[in-house]
Amino acid sequence: MYSPKVKAGVFVLEGLNGIATTYYFYYLYFFTQSKFGFDRFQNLLLAAALGLLYTFGSIIGGRFAQKRGYFFALKIGFGIMAVTLSVGSQLDSLAGHFVVMVVCNQGMCFTWPTLEALVSEGKGRRRLQTMVGIYNLVWALGGALAYLTGGAMIESWGLRSLFVVPAAIFLIQLAFAVWLERQAGQRPTKSIDMSLDSDSETDVTESLRSPLSRKTFLKMAWLANPFTYLAINTVVAVSPSLAKTLNLTPKYAGYYCSIWMFTRAASFLFFWLWSGWHYRFRWLLNAYLGMIVGFVLILLSPNLTMLIASQIAFGACIGLIYYSSLFYSMDVGETKGEHGGFHEAAIGVGSCAGPAVGAASLYFAPGNPHHSTFAVGALLVAGLVGLVWLRRRNQPGN
Repeated sequence: MYSPKVKAGVFVLEGLNGIATTYYFYYLYFFTQSKFGFDRFQNLLLAAALGLLYTFGSIIGGRFAQKRGYFFALKIGFGIMAVTLSVGSQLDSLAGHFVVMVVCNQGMCFTWPTLEALVSEGKGRRRLQTMVGIYNLVWALGGALAYLTGGAMIESWGLRSLFVVPAAIFLIQLAFAVWLERQAGQRPTKSIDMSLDSDSETDVTESLRSPLSRKTFLKMAWLANPFTYLAINTVVAVSPSLAKTLNLTPKYAGYYCSIWMFTRAASFLFFWLWSGWHYRFRWLLNAYLGMIVGFVLILLSPNLTMLIASQIAFGACIGLIYYSSLFYSMDVGETKGEHGGFHEAAIGVGSCAGPAVGAASLYFAPGNPHHSTFAVGALLVAGLVGLVWLRRRNQPGN
């Protein structure tokens, strides 16, 4: 099991990763709109393609980290992203940037599953709740700060900063990962946190919360989380168009469109400190319903007031769904790297499906941009039906 010093270093890597990946992958759609004239349809299509690639890449990345070592996987991921974005800062062609997007996307697949596994390895139930809570809070705040400041960064330093700044951060992460690996020594073998009595008591308490098994909750969370990212990546991909409709510059789009990210971070803090939501279906169900409402209102917002209010609801709800997926993945699974990969693959599925449906609706009904909102909303409702079906199918006695 890794020392507290190494674990703290992993959180530093995670926070930097949240900042760097958000700068590039969330503002990528502003870049394609400004540089190549992409509209809402083209950005949705791009988001779908990147989500599909991330689905398969994250499974490979998680398995690679499990077999070859966590720090080795991190060094590969940080190195790939640093090199590709450095190259991207010098390119002007659309084809060249497509290659940069794809390669950087695959490099990221070696990082998130690995970081999740590193903070969860060898932890009992109580300690796992704390580690996952800190993990969620760190990456969420890092991403929120990046989205908040990214627009201002582009306006002040130009579009090239979208590549140069993240590349510099990835280089710092690579150097720090090398140092941290030396501090960690040999790769640890499987171990458990020696708080067995308290964890056993927690097992008994949580088993009384629901007649459903823990594996059923894992399945439900794995089903719900892709739909969360289906909504998130649709919102992110259409943010440039939404900002244009509301007459927001990139700087102010970053300010107003990052509210849901800060709300999500606040929800992570709440659900870390209070574990009463563990293995309670009604919490997951209500969060899913709130996510649907928040998503539709964000994309249909006629003014900033509705945009802000709907983002607050949206961020709080997706926070619980994401937390459920990651916590249950690490709590139920023994192979942390592989389960982290499956957790991230579920994110990739949603990241592909939402924008793909939105793009398809715009293709077949180009005259009404709201068709994409209702098409993705209908897909979210289908996920709700699947969630309820899973719950009833696994009800004891059925």
